[in-house]
Amino acid sequence: MKILVAIKRVVDANVKVRVRSDHSGVDLTNAKMAINPFCEIAVEEAIRMKEAGHAEEVIVGSIGPAVCQEQIRTALALGADRGILVESEEELQPLAVANVLKVLVEKEAADLVLLGKQSIDTDNNQVGQMLAALCNMPQGTFACKAEIKDGKIAVTREIDGGEQTVLLQLPAVVTTDLRLNEPRYASLPNIMKSKKKPIDRMNAADLGIDISSKLTTLRVTPPPERTAGILVESVDELISKLKTEAKVI
Repeated sequence: MKILVAIKRVVDANVKVRVRSDHSGVDLTNAKMAINPFCEIAVEEAIRMKEAGHAEEVIVGSIGPAVCQEQIRTALALGADRGILVESEEELQPLAVANVLKVLVEKEAADLVLLGKQSIDTDNNQVGQMLAALCNMPQGTFACKAEIKDGKIAVTREIDGGEQTVLLQLPAVVTTDLRLNEPRYASLPNIMKSKKKPIDRMNAADLGIDISSKLTTLRVTPPPERTAGILVESVDELISKLKTEAKVI
């Protein structure tokens, strides 16, 4: 079995981002970049599946500028076998990413596609569902547990009010949630080995897919500064402030 894992390069989750002075976007100058945390969980799960004997190869794919190789190398150091980088300088939207991944799924004949449920920089939560629809594959979203048996995968999903387990026929698309997280750390020997693992590079334009953005970002504004709390004298005053100022009731 072959597993394809899609990863995204984002600002490190521990970094406080700044908005550019002209409000055109987030200032990435000298910002520390990393694998999207949910994508890293997908990489970890794919490697666990390989270690359990369910897969022969784990392929990591990413779409973006040439510097995305850094994040692919990180995934290779965690235990993935090889990487694919589809280079593009465009501001990619979910549908464009799903279309590119569809080409990779067909090219690699992947039996299982793992993705993070969403990225921390856009929070769209769309690529996995779009990819499943484009590839006509069953999907298991918000996975907190996954078990492969007899050509099928049982995915336990997080839903409102509890959990739901669905049995999917492979090939399938699965998006990972936080509870699937079992952190892995790259050892020095694996980091050295990752430098010798192959990364196939191709250009998005050569795939014959229109990846131009259909959306225009008009303005990016940081959230308002949090103000200090206040003490109220009575329950009536609390309710009044919740109604008139906070407007939550």
